[in-house]
Amino acid sequence: MEALFNHIQRFVTLNQSDKDLLNDLLQQKEYRRKEFLLKEGQICSSNFFVVKGCLRMYYVNEKGVEQIAYFGIDNWWLCDYKSYDMQQPSQYYIQAVAATEVIIWDKHKEETILAQIPAMERYFRILMQRNLAAAQQRIKYIFEYSGTERYLHFVEMFPDFVQKVPQYMLASYLGISAEFVSKIRAGKV
Repeated sequence: MEALFNHIQRFVTLNQSDKDLLNDLLQQKEYRRKEFLLKEGQICSSNFFVVKGCLRMYYVNEKGVEQIAYFGIDNWWLCDYKSYDMQQPSQYYIQAVAATEVIIWDKHKEETILAQIPAMERYFRILMQRNLAAAQQRIKYIFEYSGTERYLHFVEMFPDFVQKVPQYMLASYLGISAEFVSKIRAGKV
């Protein structure tokens, strides 16, 4: 839980009783590579804080091709927020890209936690604002940057991350083909 407490305390202050409550109400779990945390059609009842490892959130498009919408790496949260909030079937899969350790924030315990630790409301508001800003920036990049520019920008911003995920997954996330990534890496584009 220490990784989560450290992350939270970057934004808000927790006292020992807050930490004790979180220890009691949150669950820590490990997932094997390729293991699913959520499948399409299930209701997402958890928000996952990645302690160590990598998750991907994707859907399968009408052509049967996996399209990665989000990744979750160390100290990031990942959740299908629409399914989580509205308690309706998910349109996504969440899967471990590598062996991954997570802390599970359960929807059914959320109100108890937020009522007893008001600082957590502020913590999640700050995170949501930052996530929204990042999503807006990603949309801008998709519309304004070429595939090559998106790839090179991503590599520059997240060099360690590029080493953690297979090339085809990174290509899917960036909206380009794996073959195109190979050409960029080979200097043929």
